Amino acid sequence: MFAGKTWWITGASSGIGQALADALAKDGAKLILSGRNVAALNDVAESTNAETLVLPFEATDYARVPALVEEAWNWGGRIDGLVNNAGISQRSLAIDTVFEVYQKIIAVDLLAPIALTQALLPRMAGAGGGHIVAISSVAGIAGPPLRSAYSAAKAGLIGYHDSVRAETSHLGMKVLVVAPGSVKTNVSKNALDANAETRGFSDSVIDNGMAPEVAVARIIEALRNDQRELILADGMEAEIARLRRADPDKLFDLMTQLVAGGYAKQLGAEKS
Repeated sequence: MFAGKTWWITGASSGIGQALADALAKDGAKLILSGRNVAALNDVAESTNAETLVLPFEATDYARVPALVEEAWNWGGRIDGLVNNAGISQRSLAIDTVFEVYQKIIAVDLLAPIALTQALLPRMAGAGGGHIVAISSVAGIAGPPLRSAYSAAKAGLIGYHDSVRAETSHLGMKVLVVAPGSVKTNVSKNALDANAETRGFSDSVIDNGMAPEVAVARIIEALRNDQRELILADGMEAEIARLRRADPDKLFDLMTQLVAGGYAKQLGAEKS
């Protein structure tokens, strides 16, 4: 399924993006790796031993996107898969959060993947189709404490990709929306605080989360099975996603209790 195919991964320098690059390379895919950290992208490219194009760019440099798509398409001859994975999270209560946090997170987590997909979609559909993978979040299904901006962006990501799926399935496009819970990455350390500054430390929820390699194995399986949605979570986080659709009032009460019980205060105060 992946051998000889060209897959473009954003946010490829670490975490899920890096693990997905490794997995696709093992299955014989050619890789286009994007992100901001050029040295880290080069390290990933070297470790995969795959045919690779390192294509660094700032996610919110929307003006560059058409030229990047042209370069990527010409390198691979086509793009068979796009993984919209780049993103930034948040750890702050809405009541304390400056508007700049919302601007930054929505720009990176929602508008950037839309800009890239919009530029690439006509080419992919015109060439007979391909796969688009959107890495959203359980927080995009049910808004938890401390993530109002992140939840807004990730919910938008789900809605956008669901619409794209509906509109382009007849053109050979397949869209998989992935909603991870806690995965052991730098997502919490790199999150924005209430003042739009990098948080700089992780938290126990993320540190004890699913290993990226386990998460990616499930994503690969979902791709092989042409799944359209994957709730990439276990335990309470999987239950949160289920309750949002099955019993939303129960979920809303649960979220309120988390805040009343000091969850947000505890999580916000943790330092590694």
